[in-house]
Amino acid sequence: MSVSRPDHLPQCTLAGEMSAEGPGLHTGRPVRVTLRPAVPDRGLVFRRVDLEGEPEIAATVDHVAGTFWETVLGEGEARVGMIEHLLAPLVAYGIDNLDILLEGPELPALDGSGREWCTRIAETGIEVQDGNARVLEVREPFTVRAGDSLYTVAPHAGYRVTASIDFDHPAIGRQSATVDVEPESFCREVAPARTFGLESWKEMLHSRGLALGATYENTIVATEDGLAPGTELRFRDEFVRHKILDLIGDLALVGSRLNAHVIAERPSHRGNVAVARRLRKLLARPEAGGAVLDINGILEYIPHRYPFLLIDRVLEFEGGKRILGLKNVTINEPFFQGHFPGHPIMPGVLIVEAMAQAGGLLLMNEFDDPQSKVVYFMSLDDVKFRRPVMPGDQLLFELEMLQLRGRTCKMRGETRVDGEVVAEASMMARVVDK
Repeated sequence: MSVSRPDHLPQCTLAGEMSAEGPGLHTGRPVRVTLRPAVPDRGLVFRRVDLEGEPEIAATVDHVAGTFWETVLGEGEARVGMIEHLLAPLVAYGIDNLDILLEGPELPALDGSGREWCTRIAETGIEVQDGNARVLEVREPFTVRAGDSLYTVAPHAGYRVTASIDFDHPAIGRQSATVDVEPESFCREVAPARTFGLESWKEMLHSRGLALGATYENTIVATEDGLAPGTELRFRDEFVRHKILDLIGDLALVGSRLNAHVIAERPSHRGNVAVARRLRKLLARPEAGGAVLDINGILEYIPHRYPFLLIDRVLEFEGGKRILGLKNVTINEPFFQGHFPGHPIMPGVLIVEAMAQAGGLLLMNEFDDPQSKVVYFMSLDDVKFRRPVMPGDQLLFELEMLQLRGRTCKMRGETRVDGEVVAEASMMARVVDK
């Protein structure tokens, strides 16, 4: 897999501001949302303008706070629900940067689909921005299983989604559909598909404070032996098309555009988010000179914090094989106060620790949900120090994975300064649950 920034694919935002309002599908409370153009590299960011301090929540999988009947993002006490119906059209139109100002805990339901969002985006227009869009390109297929949901993600020249569902209900049954995620086909074939539910779910959902704003206008209601009176489907297979809408919206939380074919059997919000997590953590080599993972990304994958975080960037990555990390050594490092006054030298044990942190990133990439795991190093062998490391040096850590069995791996690492090896070691590490 790789992350690329092709020159011909610029970042985009809306050409102007647009708003929508109405009751939320779950709370039933009136809510207003305003979409404003944002600067390049801003990403999609929700802002709860009704709360003190107007807390922001980035639309990435790292902020998922719930997947029960909807996808909910959270930051501190702030929550934003039913995001998928908006995010899917934004993905289809290639909108990378946007401030989404929300006056409530969920987006308005509108008609329970993404159709109105498509209409409003088309009317508002798209603005091309400076800077290349981030694209995650899948080069090797992989699978993800979450409960009853099964996903295969395969290479594809573009973004395509296929989904199948199978409900033991006469109005639904077995349905499958495929869509290419681009404005015309998405807005025609997927966006109009409305959310749905079985009438038998009503009591359970209401007891949990959900579907309080659901109506026959914004929800397809399936009764015991068919559909609610007066219901007219927009598509014969509208149910699976709405599942595709949800899937595209949830995968927006990867935080980049996708070149992949996502094939989903019985997709769910929980499963969609599991796939988004897997995609989010894939690292690869971008354009020459660019960082694969900056410090903000590193903080998402390993638990180390000041003063013990000893890696600044990941420059190169080959999944399951190799990682190249970087640390700039400055006189401000706290250990130089005592090691040694008047003659600052980086302790050898911290050079090895920095190598180990780079190796931990390489190992973490092999597991889902790295935020719930930690790497323990079990042994160090053949440790050698070739010359001292001093303030002003730039360390390059190169780790090679020699063997991976289950949760245990062997690695070999070298640290270089200006092309010269300053330290090397063989390591054994194991991933454990926190």
